Amino acid sequence: MDLKLFGEVFVTLLVIVDPPGMVPIFLALTGALPKRDRRKAGRQAVALAFGVIVVFALLGQTLLDYLHVDLPALQGAGGLLLILIALELLTGKTDDVSDRQATSNVALVPLGVPLLAGPGAIVATMLFVQNGENTADFVAIGAGIVAVMLVVLLVLRFSDVIVRVLRPGGIEVLTRIAGLLLAAIAVQLIADSVAAFVTQYTSQAM
Repeated sequence: MDLKLFGEVFVTLLVIVDPPGMVPIFLALTGALPKRDRRKAGRQAVALAFGVIVVFALLGQTLLDYLHVDLPALQGAGGLLLILIALELLTGKTDDVSDRQATSNVALVPLGVPLLAGPGAIVATMLFVQNGENTADFVAIGAGIVAVMLVVLLVLRFSDVIVRVLRPGGIEVLTRIAGLLLAAIAVQLIADSVAAFVTQYTSQAM
């Protein structure tokens, strides 16, 4: 295995996924859930993110070409989805968590996609795979993805400690902060998407 490439993949995806920054959003969406359901949501989110990243690593460019979808469009769609979630967090209009079936809603969207397996992580992984030259490179890339997902799983797993410290009042405040952060992430995704489209069509026109 190419350890240098493994390190590059690990560091790049870790910075993009940002496990510490994921904690406030994770707690805002799952803080009122029982411990068992909260841990289950974390596992489901990580499992989905891992599956999505692997699928796009192997078939991403082919799938996007078949659907005639550019990467900036995927990025913009992720931003719009996050804005909807952010508005719910900021206004306190999130669904009653007791009505969510086995935490599947928040675990899959927005935790698994597009927060963990977002456009940044997908594009970075696709680029690593496209630049891979042999089996050792692909093993290093796969190991890097698995290592990052394990780090995320551990961070979400021990978020229970933060829940005990903050109590319900703290979780409520954290929910509003998470909504603001999520809105900022969403706006940045949309802005990057628009900039990419402008650059793309400007270069084509020239």
